[in-house]
Amino acid sequence: MNHFKKYPKTVYTFGDEVSSNLFSDISVYSDMIDQVRNAVGTYQDYYIQSGERPDQVSQKLYDTPEYHWTFMLMNPKLRECGWPLSERELLLQCQRDFPNTTIVTANDLVTDQLTVTGTVRNKILPGVTVTGQSSGVEGIVEHRHLELGQIVVKGTKSFIEGETILLSTDVNVNFVASSVVSEYLSVHHWEDTNGAYVDLIDANGVVDITGGASNTAITQFDRYVRANNSLKEIKVLKREIVGQISDAIKTAIRS
Repeated sequence: MNHFKKYPKTVYTFGDEVSSNLFSDISVYSDMIDQVRNAVGTYQDYYIQSGERPDQVSQKLYDTPEYHWTFMLMNPKLRECGWPLSERELLLQCQRDFPNTTIVTANDLVTDQLTVTGTVRNKILPGVTVTGQSSGVEGIVEHRHLELGQIVVKGTKSFIEGETILLSTDVNVNFVASSVVSEYLSVHHWEDTNGAYVDLIDANGVVDITGGASNTAITQFDRYVRANNSLKEIKVLKREIVGQISDAIKTAIRS
């Protein structure tokens, strides 16, 4: 991190601290990188391997860890999204973000039912308790994805595939669990052969939870993997000019 020692200092108060501190003003930015980023002959492509840190990549390319900061400057997406995670870190992050249980059903969750008196009966709404008729497992509905036939229940729950799920607030409302998966492995959307989103709801409001024979299920974790992989393809300064560019940036920052 020696590079940032070259930045001018600014007075900054961290969090709820009362006193201020002198800190490197990382908002200072030299536009020199903008000038060389797309210049043919100044950079080469590099694919970050799983688990590689910036200092390790710098060591591999330049025989020193000191040029790690150039990767962020050369790649705006890294500045916006951060360095790609390792496979294990990515899995843990996705599990933290999607910690619940998803029940998928072929039953109609889209169309409101009418009672014999003609009033609309609310179906499986967030906050209500559902119970597996065979397993006896109870859970609270966190949210729903009606267009996918999904009911997301808070926490990790061991509902049984194929069992009837009962609604605690209305004994006349139930649905069959066609499948039960961890939320992070649940389907986020379906794609056709061209990669376009597919709408699974037909004109009658029925959801085809199979997604169709030619379509592909994209899970929550699949999305994380895609986004993470897109960060791995970066531009790096060529070995023969990285020192020159580094010195020029430091000079520009100090001036």
